[in-house]
Amino acid sequence: MRVLSFSEKGCIRKNNEDSFLVLPLHGIYAVADGMGGHRAGEVASSTALQELEKWAPRLVGLEDQALESGLAEAFVQANRVVYESSTTVPENAGMGTTLTVLLVRSETVVIAHVGDSRAYLWRNEALTSLTIDHSLVGELVRLEQISPEEAEKHPQRHVLMRAIGADQEIELDCRSLSLQTGDVFLLCTDGFSNLISNQELAEQFLEPDSWEGRFENLRKLTLERGAPDNFTALCCILE
Repeated sequence: MRVLSFSEKGCIRKNNEDSFLVLPLHGIYAVADGMGGHRAGEVASSTALQELEKWAPRLVGLEDQALESGLAEAFVQANRVVYESSTTVPENAGMGTTLTVLLVRSETVVIAHVGDSRAYLWRNEALTSLTIDHSLVGELVRLEQISPEEAEKHPQRHVLMRAIGADQEIELDCRSLSLQTGDVFLLCTDGFSNLISNQELAEQFLEPDSWEGRFENLRKLTLERGAPDNFTALCCILE
């Protein structure tokens, strides 16, 4: 697995509250987008990924449903630690984070997800979304109360329905799929996906360029569009 990455504060924010994790020996790749006052967002996202890294050895040797369950337990642990910090440390009050994780094994990949960071699969020159946004606007789109186009400009599009650390209990989405040679996975925070549409992603991935070139073009395009939020992306290429 070849991995390309970028994580930047963008053009307006003073701090980068996004975090990402690359653990090739454990096949774990993750992005997290923190939220909270002062620097609490940074604390939330980095804490969640630290807990995931601590949990990684427990996932070695697990397969199929046990692998999904083990990864879900890692999310529970991350939620417990972030929630406890948010409720006991005054400067961390109200903090939370998204968490989107890709866990790769020899023939299988598991995607676990909370929040509105995203995971995509590029396979056979087609882009597929592997996650749904756990946001108020995402829910309105699923209920067909607003259109995807309206969602892009909705004033409450940043309101999350689920986040690591928001409550004592956590509900996550988890799914597995079989790997194919040539698969490319993209993990990203909403600072990236809010500015780059799925169609633009697909068009860029079809460009006659290296993956490094395509990825760099997407980074530059995000900045050219003003990058009002932190933005992070991981491109995981199965060769």
